[in-house]
Amino acid sequence: MRLRGISLVAVLAIVICACGQAAGAPPPSHAVAPMEVPEGAGRDQVRFHLARMIETGAHAATEEEGRLPPSVQRNLNRSLAAHLDRHPGRFSVAVYDRTTSVRYAFRESTPFMLASVAKVDILLALLLLAQREERPLTDGERRLAGQMIRQSDNESAHRLYTAIGGNQGLSDTLRRLGIAHTRPGPGSSWGLTRSSPSDQVKVLEKLTDPAGPVSARNRRYALSLMSSVDRTQAWGVSAAASGGRVALKNGWLPARAHGGLWTINTVGRLALPGHELLIAVLSERSQDMSAGVSLVERVARTAVRAFTGVRTPLTSPRPQSERSPGPPTVGVRLAERDLCPAAGCQAWPVDTNQPAPPGSRADR
Repeated sequence: MRLRGISLVAVLAIVICACGQAAGAPPPSHAVAPMEVPEGAGRDQVRFHLARMIETGAHAATEEEGRLPPSVQRNLNRSLAAHLDRHPGRFSVAVYDRTTSVRYAFRESTPFMLASVAKVDILLALLLLAQREERPLTDGERRLAGQMIRQSDNESAHRLYTAIGGNQGLSDTLRRLGIAHTRPGPGSSWGLTRSSPSDQVKVLEKLTDPAGPVSARNRRYALSLMSSVDRTQAWGVSAAASGGRVALKNGWLPARAHGGLWTINTVGRLALPGHELLIAVLSERSQDMSAGVSLVERVARTAVRAFTGVRTPLTSPRPQSERSPGPPTVGVRLAERDLCPAAGCQAWPVDTNQPAPPGSRADR
């Protein structure tokens, strides 16, 4: 790309020379490869990419080592810490840019309850089970998987969880894939699975990597489900996807362990100009659902901007299939019932394994 007749690589060479290479000195031992700037990039995005090129020259092989440039990472850490200071609970985020092989994670020391994000793990285990048995998914499995991901249907998730071998089956699958820090919930309580954002990014990697364990047919199927979730569930990482394509799954639950405060999670794949990002934002102890959704969307926008240099509008357009009027109105009737044993669960305001009273219904 050229900026007022001067290529970015030429500008970079001038800047590096001006930063201290003496005349006649031998060239640096490492070469700086040209960095692509998305066509039509604005002034701010050009400056961002130029800064990254300069810093890559000063810190050899930064991106090859899989890290953001130090100054970008410091700024991102500060921005996320500011979000944390303004939020009564806690959150963590991880991002992997498959295009540049750069990884980033923030505050992952303590695992989070996954709630319905665990349904992506169940889907991965289901697809790999069918592949080991050298068969396609049955019609019944496809119907249950579609309901589990698109509508976040819990009864469907329970049935598929049983089909993959429950918590032991999921644990074995994740261990074989090198996903080492995810612990399925006790018994049939898959919603109590605890994990880190980096592990959930690895789940997305295994599910979508062309060189990964999932067949091309099953990859397309998984992405088709996550790209067509119910409109009322299309919030989350999609807020950071202006001008791109999104595949996602969210989880939301008022947790008894936290006094009824909300666990709000979002994971997904963002196909943006010049980047393919896998991102997971996990959070807990939000005062209500709306506050939690706003938090994870702010975190997603902040993290994605560090990778792309593009500021995402607060009301970013979403792919047509995923446009939503916004997060659902907060209320007990909209809470996910991740821990109910099967159909007919009462819409409890906190997580519970207690049986539902007669006449109650499960919320989707």
